[in-house]
Amino acid sequence: MDINVFRGLLAVVCLLAFLGIVAWAWSRNQRERFAEAAMLPFVEEDQEAKHHG
Repeated sequence: MDINVFRGLLAVVCLLAFLGIVAWAWSRNQRERFAEAAMLPFVEEDQEAKHHG
């Protein structure tokens, strides 16, 4: 097995990992979690104090 075969296999593995991450990020299960995280910069400080106890 020469270096070019290894590079080709590594490229395929990286492509599959990338596609897996994209599928995870765009899945419906993550939508609510990401929407909540997107609003974090706009949370009032007094609401944070109530939330944390």
